Amino acid sequence: MIRYFTSNPASKVLCSPMLLSTFSHFSLFHMAANMYVLWSFSSSIVNILGQEQFVAVYLSAGVISNFVSYVCKVATGRYGPSLGASGAIMTVLAAVCTKIPEGRLAIIFLPVFTFTAGNALKAIIAMDTAGMILGWKFFDHAAHLGGALFGIWYITYGHELIWKNREPLVKIWHEIRTNGPKKGGGSK
Repeated sequence: MIRYFTSNPASKVLCSPMLLSTFSHFSLFHMAANMYVLWSFSSSIVNILGQEQFVAVYLSAGVISNFVSYVCKVATGRYGPSLGASGAIMTVLAAVCTKIPEGRLAIIFLPVFTFTAGNALKAIIAMDTAGMILGWKFFDHAAHLGGALFGIWYITYGHELIWKNREPLVKIWHEIRTNGPKKGGGSK
């Protein structure tokens, strides 16, 4: 588990843990908190992107946020393992908050205290920036920031630059998935 499901730039295995660590968690509470946030924002992001694009962005976000974490750990000399889905989930949260900045959010145990999605995103980015600069170790703040910045970039530019160019392939995939492959296979 430590070798393949925790990301650490000092490890002998560098690439696969960048994705696999997205699926491991330190504790049941860690997993529950991440899954609650993902569940809270998943329907919005799937409505915005569609299922296939969501999966592609989520998996890419896991790798990208871990890469940002690697770079910061090497730059600061603060090595140590990281795990969890929070970098990828920050991508989802940032994309939704960027696309719907006036959406109203609340904290689970304080539902009367609401705020805009745009303000929530600014506060999270400020907290993670402070945590990264000051060396707080409770979260992997660099992975959070990497995920948030990727989410903002993707929803603003990436969808058009990356996904729209693959739209014809996605349409073929939907056709095959819906109607099955064409019979005959011969040329006309």
